[in-house]
Amino acid sequence: MSELIAIAYDDMFKAEEVRLALAKLQKEHLIELGDAAVVVKDTEGKVQLKQAVNLTAMGAVSGGFWGLLIGTLFFMPLAGLAIGATTGAISGALTDIGVDDDFMRELAETMRPGTSALFVLVRKFTPDKVLEEIAPYGGKVLRTSLTKDKEAELQEVLSNRGVKPVTQE
Repeated sequence: MSELIAIAYDDMFKAEEVRLALAKLQKEHLIELGDAAVVVKDTEGKVQLKQAVNLTAMGAVSGGFWGLLIGTLFFMPLAGLAIGATTGAISGALTDIGVDDDFMRELAETMRPGTSALFVLVRKFTPDKVLEEIAPYGGKVLRTSLTKDKEAELQEVLSNRGVKPVTQE
């Protein structure tokens, strides 16, 4: 089961930096992401969604391949390619996987101008190594599907930027 985590940052570029760090961790097999999207609210208050996967382009490539293949069978490869790419692009544009765009826009309305947020669906991860990598970026947890204890632990790590508080004994 995937866990949803939304974290806000005090500048417009921090969420994208964290998403790139998570992509690196995914290549190292330390985290498995179902989706990762960045929302930026610019200084004028305009909201922009940045998806990790461009579904329109992916649909066009996939549709083009199948259209070419089917078109070749019927001796019309160019027509098949064009029709396949067009229908694939339309299908990709209408498909919404991962974090719901409306949900991200709704939360973005509560953000201050000049800030950003990262929305991730996490399938699996190695908690200690992943938290160690993202803690220095800080951030404020906006919403999660984690338990209250795990959410509080995540917020504490982000608030302290990975530095363990010194306790008096």
